Amino acid sequence: MARLFTAALLACSLSGPAFAAGLDAAAINNAGYRARPVAEDKADATIIKVQVLLDRALFSPGEIDGKFAENTRKALQAFAEAKGLPFQKTLTPEIWAKLNESQGDVITSYTISEKDTKGPFVKKIPSRMEAMKSMPALGYKSAREALAERFHMSEGLLVQLNPGKKFDRAGETILVVNGRDPQLKLSVARIEVDKSRQTVKAFDGGGALLAFFPATVGSEDKPTPSGTLKVISSDANPYYRYNPAYKFKGVRTKRAFIIKPGPNNPVGSHWIGLSGQGYGIHGAPEPSKISKSESHGCVRLTNWDATLLGASVKKETPVDFVEGTESNES
Repeated sequence: MARLFTAALLACSLSGPAFAAGLDAAAINNAGYRARPVAEDKADATIIKVQVLLDRALFSPGEIDGKFAENTRKALQAFAEAKGLPFQKTLTPEIWAKLNESQGDVITSYTISEKDTKGPFVKKIPSRMEAMKSMPALGYKSAREALAERFHMSEGLLVQLNPGKKFDRAGETILVVNGRDPQLKLSVARIEVDKSRQTVKAFDGGGALLAFFPATVGSEDKPTPSGTLKVISSDANPYYRYNPAYKFKGVRTKRAFIIKPGPNNPVGSHWIGLSGQGYGIHGAPEPSKISKSESHGCVRLTNWDATLLGASVKKETPVDFVEGTESNES
């Protein structure tokens, strides 16, 4: 029987990015070094390439959108620190060279399958949690949303790379990013949650860094705990159980209720339960908002990062909550 979880509500909205003209597979695959993109509010071929290479190296930039924003800078800084390279708040020739040790095109073709298009899809996700409880599932709203998340992309970038495509026809070939292996599983011995930098790191038994993720960690009214907790569970497709004792803003009920699973469930596609009551590390239905909006004490990752971490931990894995130095890359 599926387990019930109490976790944080993600309340945020998706806003579409602007894009530079002329982006295609060749432009991105052949992109060369440039310290900064032409315009930081538009998708840039070099930055797309950087984001995909970071994703492969397990230094997650969050949602791949081609924009040189906070989560990409966080991942670059973590990558540089791990490789012993200087970081100057931007891409450097040394970081570029190290990233490009990974071989192969970063943009590739993919043929849409019947499984991709059959759904079932949800026409609309309610904004209020009370309305979510009556839904049979919190699935994707479209094949486009599902494909974007599968390849760690923003929907806007997916559309940019595939003009005129509807993403709803099996057999159609589209362009997607060629990032990390979706079947990857790590041997995680310790997790570190940095409350100041809003990041999560996974380490092996020897203390070596295995993976880095941008995160949303707690809030002022419901801060994330300090010290060390332990993993007590790890479950895909979690149910969400709202506990009225937490008195979340905007939830007007005194009765507990359950929201069924799905990637647009308030805790996303994966839940890692921690030994502190009600605390966990989990996915999120809005990947563009990771590190940009508060949680109710839990630690939010993109669905794909939560799934990788969740598949890589065991019960009793320690989770250290630290007060690191505020990130200096923003």
